[in-house]
Amino acid sequence: MRDGFAVIPVLDLRHGQVVQARRGERASYAPIETPLAKGSAPEAVAAGILAAFPAPLLYVADLDAIIDGAAPDRAALKAILAAIARVCPDTALWVDAGFRDPEATAAFLDAGLGRPVLGSESQRDADLVRALADRAVLSLDSRGDARLGPDALHDDASLWPRDVIVMTLARVGADAGPDLDGIRDVRGRAPRARVHAAGGVRGPDDLAALARAGAAGALVATALHDGRLRPEHMKALAG
Repeated sequence: MRDGFAVIPVLDLRHGQVVQARRGERASYAPIETPLAKGSAPEAVAAGILAAFPAPLLYVADLDAIIDGAAPDRAALKAILAAIARVCPDTALWVDAGFRDPEATAAFLDAGLGRPVLGSESQRDADLVRALADRAVLSLDSRGDARLGPDALHDDASLWPRDVIVMTLARVGADAGPDLDGIRDVRGRAPRARVHAAGGVRGPDDLAALARAGAAGALVATALHDGRLRPEHMKALAG
């Protein structure tokens, strides 16, 4: 694999717990059961993942804020992210909390809780993505053949920041394999961007295929918890 490929563990949060993703049907996600941690508390799951799979970056999704389309519960989210930071002090956080409001996003940045992920599905227009530029990560969200959010965010690569996620929700937790064509398309239109895949990674062969397709990394959850990605795979990836 090419140098610098990053495996980014994912924590999906619902009602203050880490939940297990299944085909992107977020409302039906249940609290996670994993051999990596006791219970589903975010800090316990984060510590368990990183003990087995050391990584410099975690992706945290506040599904309550994303699903409801409202401003995140700042106090609750701050407490969760602070708890994760205490047990994983050397790990950076990418956080998707349905950010769409400039003031709430600015407050999040000022709090130093992590780097905001701007999901296209949460945006009304391209203004916030344009304003934040590389201070944020852009997630280009889709479900099946449907692109979610403003067309401009999907069509105009000049709006994209340095880090872009290709989020194929129907493949999340679905054992369907990653969206290699989507990665190639985004890479072709933004060759200087770091493009990250989200959804469908089943094991090391998928990581290798993504690297060959030009991905800089992949967001992964299920394959870490069910053992299809193991520590020896991560060591080989790093090498």
